[in-house]
Amino acid sequence: MKKLFAACACAAIFLSATAAHAHFGMLIPSKSCVLDKKDQAIELTFAFAHPFEGKGMNLEIEKAQAFADGKAQDILPMLKEKTFMGKKGAQASYKLGEPGVYAFAMTPKPYWEPAEDKFIIHYTKTMVAAFGEEEGWDQPLGLPVEIVPLTRPFANYAGCVFQGVVLHEGKPVPGCDVEVEHWNGSGTQKYEAPNDYFVTQVVKTDANGVFTFTAPFAGWWGFAALVDGPSKIAHEGKDRDVELGGVFWTQFAAPVKAKR
Repeated sequence: MKKLFAACACAAIFLSATAAHAHFGMLIPSKSCVLDKKDQAIELTFAFAHPFEGKGMNLEIEKAQAFADGKAQDILPMLKEKTFMGKKGAQASYKLGEPGVYAFAMTPKPYWEPAEDKFIIHYTKTMVAAFGEEEGWDQPLGLPVEIVPLTRPFANYAGCVFQGVVLHEGKPVPGCDVEVEHWNGSGTQKYEAPNDYFVTQVVKTDANGVFTFTAPFAGWWGFAALVDGPSKIAHEGKDRDVELGGVFWTQFAAPVKAKR
């Protein structure tokens, strides 16, 4: 009986360890580059999920913004609730105006994760280039934690190297873990991980807060830089830790074969 109990306990520990995969705030535009005015209306999807596995979590949004030409616009009133991966998310229609690089950012309400005994707040952003303009993509938005791209974050091919710098309160974060996941099925095909270790890729920032990653195949890829929050949040009579994440989403495309 003792051996059976020990085996069951080990199995439970094993299952809980293998089931804990990365969380990602998601902010995905219907297009990452727009050249024609007839395509200026884009759809923005807001979600919280395990993107590679296709498992959603409920999202409550505190703030949603669009940034253009250095100016911030509140787009929270534009959001409509939408189910994503079986859980609560949101969607908004946004009309691109003048040529430029548009940044979109989301601040969620704290998400309580009992499996990790902490709250999670992922400041999530993405960018869309419009009508031939491509200046300003390397400018921070001033989020508490954010990834500022060092590689132009649009019009990249699968196989391209992507670099970014992690900022916390405006300062680079050396030795920071950056989790990376593919939104499975967002590219040319859907993939199966060889085992659980492959679901989430992990890189660290260098002494200057810079990380490097090469996207192996096409689709949307999310980068989540994780830091400990400076304060705790009370929950069920105890002060709980808070994980802050700076999340950035960018698309890598497969080359299009020329027509003969």
